Amino acid sequence: MPLTGPKTGSALADVEKLGLTQPENGTARNVKEAREIAQRIGYPVLVRPSYVLGGRAMEIVYDDKSLEHYMQNAVWASPERPVLVDKFIEDAIEVDVDMIADGETFVIGGILEHIEEAGVHSGDAAMVLPPHTLSAGTIEKIRRYTFELARNCTSSA
Repeated sequence: MPLTGPKTGSALADVEKLGLTQPENGTARNVKEAREIAQRIGYPVLVRPSYVLGGRAMEIVYDDKSLEHYMQNAVWASPERPVLVDKFIEDAIEVDVDMIADGETFVIGGILEHIEEAGVHSGDAAMVLPPHTLSAGTIEKIRRYTFELARNCTSSA
């Protein structure tokens, strides 16, 4: 379920409004738009269709030629859906947070740390619980960000 804010209608706007951090990014519907985003934020970039969950069809690209190849295939597969283009952060640690909420009560079930390189999974990621390399301060920051997003967003299907 995508998260959308009650006033903004955009999870990105909510992240910015709340002062939370995320890699530079953009959405593209064609090669030209994707290249403009990649040139603005710099390579490498992580590209993926906006309509899939679990990292399917996700790819890290390092140059214009690879980006063009990816975009031609992604746009051909689903021309009505944009491709997400994110700055790929080398040597990052990827974390998943599982939370349930009913609008009043918010419960984090777990903070899971990926054990493979960030950005490379395809829906079958290997993770550990509890996270084993994150500091207590980092875990607390993840909890705070998660609660802030949940309190300020609504779920929609």
